Amino acid sequence: MIVKPSKISLPLKLTFLIFSMVLNCMGLVILQLSEEKITYGELGLLESFKDLPIAFISLFAVSFINKTGPKKALILALAIVGFCCCLLPFVKVFWFYKLWFAIIGACFAIGKICVFGIIRNNISDEKSLAKTMNNVEASFMIGIFLVNTGFGWLISSQYSEFWKFGFLLIALLSVLTIFLLSKIEIVESRSMESKSIFSELSGFTIPVVALFLAVVFFIVFVEQGFNSWLPSFYRNHLKVNSFFALQATSFLSIFSYAGRTATASIIKKFSLPRYYITCMALIIALLIIILGIQYFDSEDSRFLLFLFPVIGLFLSPLYPVINSRMIAQVDKDKINLFTSLIVIFSSLGSSVSSIIMAILFEKQLLNYYPLYILSSVILLFVISFIYFTVTNRK
Repeated sequence: MIVKPSKISLPLKLTFLIFSMVLNCMGLVILQLSEEKITYGELGLLESFKDLPIAFISLFAVSFINKTGPKKALILALAIVGFCCCLLPFVKVFWFYKLWFAIIGACFAIGKICVFGIIRNNISDEKSLAKTMNNVEASFMIGIFLVNTGFGWLISSQYSEFWKFGFLLIALLSVLTIFLLSKIEIVESRSMESKSIFSELSGFTIPVVALFLAVVFFIVFVEQGFNSWLPSFYRNHLKVNSFFALQATSFLSIFSYAGRTATASIIKKFSLPRYYITCMALIIALLIIILGIQYFDSEDSRFLLFLFPVIGLFLSPLYPVINSRMIAQVDKDKINLFTSLIVIFSSLGSSVSSIIMAILFEKQLLNYYPLYILSSVILLFVISFIYFTVTNRK
């Protein structure tokens, strides 16, 4: 039995919405804690407390998910996230943020494997899978918008000292999503053999998979440079206040949402590789324009506030498009294990990018921010082109 995508779409969208808000509150946390005399070096490492648990737990989460089924595992992960969101407003010490992000990262690893597994087990066609993944991933962009806009209004109001209480609303949304998940019936594929995880990984040690994982790494590497650090770039380099920095960044998530939603609507009309490469070419063109404005007009031009977010329109489809193309070719009984590799390389890309960004901010090298992003995108373009060349030969 194959379940209609419409029946599973809403709870999966809400799941990604929740994880998006708790993961992408990092930009907000960096802004708030940097005012409490915590260095950018420490804040850059804070990102690693989120990303490294995602990488470490992913492989070991596979056997747990295979035993319990993705639905029960996803419900457990959401319950833990809701509980953590209830705790955060009442704790003030910095070390708790490290623990909090570590737990959230571990839950996200379980949640993402479950969501990808549910989609793969219930949808077989490559382009239908790409459409569903773009719709679900689009809700991730809405989460970024909500956390930046909602908390932005809160920290700029007379109740700014109570900004952490906004996480209680995320806890309520977790309860709603758990309820919806408990009501749906899905097809679940569980591994019947008790093979070692590492022995099964040997089946993925081929050049195509290695290239794919490199592409995933650099997509998230680039995305992280925008999502967590763009508010601080706006405030420190373009000299806008914290509220406007968060709101301007919200436009990035709006354009990203539009990019993924539009992709979901039109993807069946285009070749996935050509669509992907076209998006990359447009990103490079926009970044060259930004560099031209910064180096030949004004390095702190307010026009950059509005030009950076447009990149999200073309950057956001890359991740779901490349994932759906590869996942459609993976056997259903191996999808959880393969998704764990995606999660691992995504988290590593995020962590490495954040550490490099922290160095740029610490050394006050913000003039090179657009150039750093452009260099990363060009490298991603080259690796992606090689990947599609290899896959087309096959």
